[in-house]
Amino acid sequence: MIPSNPYALTPFETWKSGETSQVWSGPKSEICTGSSTATHYCSCQRAFEPRLKHKPVVVLSNNDGCAIARTREAKDLGIKMGDAWHLVKNTPKLVDVAWYSSNYALYADMSRRVYEVLLDHVPRVEAYSIDEMFLDLGGLAGNMEQRCEQIRVSVEQITKIPTCVGWGPTKAIAKLANYIAKARPELEGLCDLSDQALRHRYYRNLPVSEVWGIGRRLVPRLKATGIRTIQQFVDADEALVRKLIMITGVRLQAELRGESCMALSEIVEQRKGMTCSRSFGQPVTDYDDMRAAITAFTSRAAEKLRAEKLDTAHIAVFIQTNPHKRQDGWYAPQVSITCEPTNDTFALVAHATRLLKVMWKNEYRYVKAGVSFNDLAPANRQNTLFATGNERTRQATKAMDAVNQRFGKGTMSLLSAGLENKWKPRQSMLSQRYTTNINEIMEARTF
Repeated sequence: MIPSNPYALTPFETWKSGETSQVWSGPKSEICTGSSTATHYCSCQRAFEPRLKHKPVVVLSNNDGCAIARTREAKDLGIKMGDAWHLVKNTPKLVDVAWYSSNYALYADMSRRVYEVLLDHVPRVEAYSIDEMFLDLGGLAGNMEQRCEQIRVSVEQITKIPTCVGWGPTKAIAKLANYIAKARPELEGLCDLSDQALRHRYYRNLPVSEVWGIGRRLVPRLKATGIRTIQQFVDADEALVRKLIMITGVRLQAELRGESCMALSEIVEQRKGMTCSRSFGQPVTDYDDMRAAITAFTSRAAEKLRAEKLDTAHIAVFIQTNPHKRQDGWYAPQVSITCEPTNDTFALVAHATRLLKVMWKNEYRYVKAGVSFNDLAPANRQNTLFATGNERTRQATKAMDAVNQRFGKGTMSLLSAGLENKWKPRQSMLSQRYTTNINEIMEARTF
């Protein structure tokens, strides 16, 4: 849906962001979908609480620290990204704001559900992030606008996540179309940038910072050479772009000209490392409490390893005091070990707790800790001469994975992870985990 007068563009400064969105690229080649992380989190909360539909909603960071997601209504009240909750929560004008602790398990599962809905409509989907996906609409018959509207409606009907849709011949153009679909209410959530002439009208009015892949660090460098708008970036000499942003910039420039340089990929690249860490809700001073935290982090990371069919051959553990309270003393050690490749929870927890014992000092107040796995490789125990663990522990971890997958993360864990979990982050406003914990699913009742 295109404005009746495409030349009459609203000045950039007056544009406003909408709800969680989907991006689509390439009516003849590839299509991309993507959404704003901030609005995705808030939309997930609204999906299960209709009363929030027109209310200001804010999702907070770990330990209920600061705002990391806001609805349009919250933005209109002046709540900024990064505002500390403890400083603004008692502001009179914010009395009607619905504040929520981060519920990442719910957000990830809702993203999975959106992905599955998309797969019902298109042959290929690339999951780019928790809230962004690329689709392939090449070769599909019918009117492109009607098809995109149909997918958009299906996503909202099934997952209750509102979306906007933009499409074009390349990924970069599709992401830009998505931004425009969100920013311009008169487009009613749809934006088609397939037409080159229309693209250039937008290019002349949009800042180069809206190009996918051009972050804040690069914008001053481009402005110093006179490149302020997307059109100026597209028209810039290729040698200059290569000098400023290297080959990535040249590819972006070609994509914005309509030449596809970034193919859709259905295969998720194997990760090279994995970290599980948390800031604590209160300082940890007791060794047993810290050991429980390290056990929990290691167990969770090991579970992810098995889910992705990977082994690790390098483990690192770190603990940290508060850098802003130097009166408590600054101490942030990290130790690591190379081991036989494994994804066995019992073996990895044994390594991690030994590393913790090496660096533990009683006199400090620790506020954060974590475990990292590196040297990841596909799990292949047949090729491991001295495989860590045994059949009994493998069956035990398999059983734990099955229970946690069915009844929710953390349902079954090692006893050494503790029962009280004093180290857990503050989550005083955590919503129910409607789709990931069997004890918190919604109930349907008849009267």
